Amino acid sequence: MSETRVLDIGEVARRSGLPASTLRYYESKRLIKSTGRHGLRRVFDPVVIDQLAFISFGRMAGFSLEELSEMATTNCDFEVDRKKVSDRADELERMIEELTALRSCLRHVAACSAENHFSCPNFRKLLHSADQRRVPGNMPKRTHGGR
Repeated sequence: MSETRVLDIGEVARRSGLPASTLRYYESKRLIKSTGRHGLRRVFDPVVIDQLAFISFGRMAGFSLEELSEMATTNCDFEVDRKKVSDRADELERMIEELTALRSCLRHVAACSAENHFSCPNFRKLLHSADQRRVPGNMPKRTHGGR
């Protein structure tokens, strides 16, 4: 009889780089699921490593644990909400555009030879361009504590 290989919580923590407390927390949020115990230690199916990678990917993309939990199935597989993912990609695209414009402005300020930046037409143009991005309705929706 061949036994399915399981990983104890220490091995999952080592492979994922997450502390065991985070793994227990994710399990309490039904993002991952242990398959049982070996003594006092939780054990997991090796697929948990992929699930944790997906959670990490989702967190980097700006999804909350609650949003990720909504994508988790009863078996802790994930059914990706394509609409939410597409919306997040659009939001990131807007943020990239804003940050690119900000970087351009900062580079210009750092390199501008004008004695007074406000007398530089390029600087003033960059300022007004950045200011237009702040007009209500032009700003992307902030989901994590934005102003």
